[in-house]
Amino acid sequence: MSLQPQFGNLVPSQAQEVLNSNYLQWNNAAGANFVDFAQQYLPEVYEQEVERYGNRTLSGFLRMVGAEMPMTSDQVIWSEQNRLHIAYDNLTLAGANVINWIGTPASVINVISVGATVVVMDDFGAEVKCYVSASTPGAAGVGSITALPYTAATIAAAGLVGQVKVFVYGSEYAKGSLTPNNTAVAGAASNGYISVDPQFTQFSNSPIIIRNKYVVNGSDMAQIGWVEVATEDGTSGYLWYLKAESETRLRFEDYLEMSLVEGEIAAAGSGAIAAANGTQGLFAAVTARGNVQTGFTAAAGIDAFDAILKNLDTQGAIEENMLFLQRQTALDFDDMLASISGGYAGGTAFGLFENSEEMALNLGFSGFRRGSYDFYKTDWKYLNDASTRGAMVGPSSIEGVLIPAGTSTVYDQILGTNIRRPFLHVRYRASQGDDRRMKSWLTGSAGGAFTSDLDAMEVNFLSERCLVVQAANNFVLFKGL
Repeated sequence: MSLQPQFGNLVPSQAQEVLNSNYLQWNNAAGANFVDFAQQYLPEVYEQEVERYGNRTLSGFLRMVGAEMPMTSDQVIWSEQNRLHIAYDNLTLAGANVINWIGTPASVINVISVGATVVVMDDFGAEVKCYVSASTPGAAGVGSITALPYTAATIAAAGLVGQVKVFVYGSEYAKGSLTPNNTAVAGAASNGYISVDPQFTQFSNSPIIIRNKYVVNGSDMAQIGWVEVATEDGTSGYLWYLKAESETRLRFEDYLEMSLVEGEIAAAGSGAIAAANGTQGLFAAVTARGNVQTGFTAAAGIDAFDAILKNLDTQGAIEENMLFLQRQTALDFDDMLASISGGYAGGTAFGLFENSEEMALNLGFSGFRRGSYDFYKTDWKYLNDASTRGAMVGPSSIEGVLIPAGTSTVYDQILGTNIRRPFLHVRYRASQGDDRRMKSWLTGSAGGAFTSDLDAMEVNFLSERCLVVQAANNFVLFKGL
């Protein structure tokens, strides 16, 4: 039946009857972008919004692993300790027993004293212990030592070839001898003792200003359209135009975290404008100063993970660590652990901690211990969400990050003392007069704002913050192949 009554042909009915003569067609424009109500009955309209993507927010990661602290400056500077012991890589064998620093970076200076005992190793497994009979501190990159082997006539006779590694393990002096005087002769062989001054490495990061705005004009504010919603921040109820403001706020809170995870410092000659100086985020800091593991898969077995542990042994060896992983990498960890689990049976691990089949059926592992390390594993939604990194594959994909738990000790330049801070923490600008951690204010002439003649309400958001990644050498970034 075709329902196309024309104006003047409609005859109101005295009762609520569904008739051809009293049907009011709301839309008869072909192809118009309106809902077509040319049906026998009006449609049933659902008030409640369908949450088809579940909880869409991505923030919370930094709150789990770090802390937020105020600061007042344009830059945060911290200093990290260098290694305690004296060691050098990629030194050159010159002559029978001479090891020199030629070709090493200019920042590498010989500080090995006469009388020191050293271990000399090459890349092929050969090593020999030596007594240092002469040392030339020299300028950067041109020092040398004469190392006399304890068990061979020369270093070459001990089987060492190519470039060598040298580290000091002690010293030896004759009976009744004095510690040699400190040498003041640079670039010449000396029997003097070289005093080693402690060095530290200084790092810094600068905050960025993050802004966003939501605008609704005064006319639309008068058009009330209620929608029942349940938002990601835990609130629920009926909203109209402020539903969009609520989502703007949630999106901005995600930006506060995403900016500190993805941030990059503008490099010299880059295309960034002068106002875009950037800030060093988590991924950039770990890539520059930490460890990058490429292509971790369960197929490689526990040996691949043990290689990561061996590398951590050469760093700070933090006992407790957290693994934040995307879905596939988390499953790879589960498969790897299940394959060596005592309760492993046909691809299933029984029990939460004790692998007891009677306890409960558990197909995943939330925590495990390997060697002297404890690991707590969890999914990181940011790496799974299709609107962020969840849709990325290949070499550019980030598949997880290992973050040490607890705190580290750093030297505070302003306080002039050592302080303890979480390995990962946020610094935001704040003073007694202005707290820029998370600012929100209204402007315009609608919705309770009376600041201008703009016939709209503007909801403004602002924050100024940066991320501090201390001791990044203890972090591991998992990347795809």
